[in-house]
Amino acid sequence: MIVLGVVLLIVGLITGLNILWTIGIILVVIGIVLWILGALGHAVGGRRHYW
Repeated sequence: MIVLGVVLLIVGLITGLNILWTIGIILVVIGIVLWILGALGHAVGGRRHYW
């Protein structure tokens, strides 16, 4: 999810499409939050680890 967000950020920056930029930021933030929760040992989406 983080990688997809970064790709969308880059594509949005190159093409000038603000919607891709916005979606990229949202995906990066959600990915980082899920990664931190998984690293702390909290079950995310029924899984013990989130990759």
